[in-house]
Amino acid sequence: MGMAVAIIEACKMVMQGLPNIEVTSFFVILFTLVLGSKMLLVVPAFTLIEGCIYGFGIWWVMYLYAWPMLALVTWFVRKKDSVMLYSVISGLFGLFFGALCSIPYLFIGGPSMMFSWWIAGIPFDLIHGASNFVIMLLLYKPTRRVMDRINDRKNF
Repeated sequence: MGMAVAIIEACKMVMQGLPNIEVTSFFVILFTLVLGSKMLLVVPAFTLIEGCIYGFGIWWVMYLYAWPMLALVTWFVRKKDSVMLYSVISGLFGLFFGALCSIPYLFIGGPSMMFSWWIAGIPFDLIHGASNFVIMLLLYKPTRRVMDRINDRKNF
């Protein structure tokens, strides 16, 4: 589980210069499929580390529900082994990430602030959704094969 957190965090740092192109969604989905309920510890650990590194701002509150939501959605469909299904889930998560993250602004400035914050980020959400879809489509099968082999040997 510690390695899962380290992989997510290291990859996030390596890719932080790219606008809304990330593999965090990819790994949250994949680790949920491989680690199962152990993700209940991985996602909060990742979120806490993010806060310690970057500070505990409003964005951090968003992480408290956005990443667990992705893991939960994946958990509900975990019996399916479909690269297309997980690509669509990852793509939709990226596409609607701005909408999810606009929720705290409802409580800060009301519906108009929430809506304007979300609308302003739509170009980034489009990039986020498309890149999440493509990353999952390309990397799911080879990475899943490797992780399943490791899982069989180490019995996570």
